[in-house]
Amino acid sequence: MNYLQYYPIDVVNGEGVRCTLFVSGCIHQCQGCYNQKSWSPDAGIPFEQTMEDQIILDLQDTRILRQGISLTGGDPFFPANVPTLLKLVQRIRHECPEKDIWAWTGYQLSELSGIQLTLLDYIDVLIDGKFIQALADPSLVWRGSSNQVIHRFNRKR
Repeated sequence: MNYLQYYPIDVVNGEGVRCTLFVSGCIHQCQGCYNQKSWSPDAGIPFEQTMEDQIILDLQDTRILRQGISLTGGDPFFPANVPTLLKLVQRIRHECPEKDIWAWTGYQLSELSGIQLTLLDYIDVLIDGKFIQALADPSLVWRGSSNQVIHRFNRKR
């Protein structure tokens, strides 16, 4: 898996202060997408163990109280991304159990299958659905278009 950007401090992509990882790869290629460079799974740089370790360190840093991590892109649920992100979220749950995990995907919840559903088991908040330019609304919180749905899951910690 490749990623385009990592923000160790972010207050835009989810509630509270967060870490945010922008992954590469998206099959949806929505018209009007703000991050078209993320469509190619080859864009950006390889996600390696050093980056995974850095994310854990950032989440554990008590100087800045981060609420959790946001996974966006591209699409974290892009099939080639799921194995790497599954390993990451499992580690976050083990080493930082008090942190929440948010993810954005162009898939609808009902379209997820197989290993994608396994990844979903670790997500606290999922924003699903393709960006539809005709339904774009800048007043929406954490969504670009009104068809996208915010799903909150009650995860036992």
